[in-house]
Amino acid sequence: MMEAGFHIPDGNEALRDDIPAVVELIERTARWVNPEAFRRLPIWAPHTARGRALYDAAWSRRYTNTRKATKITADKFEGNVAALNALVAALGVASPKSKNWTVCHIWGYDDPSFAQQSSVVQDPRFFSCVANMVWLPTPLKGFTDTLPEIKAILRICSFHLYGWACEHDSVAAQAEQVRSGWTPPDYPKSWPSAERSGVLPPGTAPFTSRIEREIAKRKSKLRSDLANADFLHYPKAEVESVLKFWKIDLG
Repeated sequence: MMEAGFHIPDGNEALRDDIPAVVELIERTARWVNPEAFRRLPIWAPHTARGRALYDAAWSRRYTNTRKATKITADKFEGNVAALNALVAALGVASPKSKNWTVCHIWGYDDPSFAQQSSVVQDPRFFSCVANMVWLPTPLKGFTDTLPEIKAILRICSFHLYGWACEHDSVAAQAEQVRSGWTPPDYPKSWPSAERSGVLPPGTAPFTSRIEREIAKRKSKLRSDLANADFLHYPKAEVESVLKFWKIDLG
């Protein structure tokens, strides 16, 4: 008779009973951008998104990377750096930047196996949107990527905090559920909801003169980049489209 193997359940199922404990950790430690920063500048890097080509400051030469072992040179692509820089600036994080914190896209991956690419973070309208990001201690990042229950509470908080749910076609059904007012049983009581309008979750950054200066600096840089005729590879038309989508006035 063949000996039965050691049965191990799906990892998400193994943790499902502990979701309230995970939610409590996220409720206590998550860092949110102040709603005023979102109102002043919803999108901070409209020129890029996940997987986009990386260029030098003059937008004339693509960045490449040569592997030491193989000597093979390949083009470099945007990972999450521009989104992280946007989030840190919008939070007004002091220098030096705190260690072991990771940017989490609230509307990002919906595939626990990571077999599919996320079209949301590949869209420059949403990649550096500060209402689409939250800063979490790095060990908690995996929960937000794989557990649907955790995704849901973050999306609901973002909706009530910023008045925004993602407009990308790929998440239309999930966004409609969020806009309907649905609240799951494990949703934190200290976070904003339909009944607690205007409440700021613990860990919400204050809106400071430092953040105001960052916004002014970003707008000035965008004006300059859009006006620079020497930027050969700068995606001017797309940047203008993203700014129009968000109704951003650079003046």
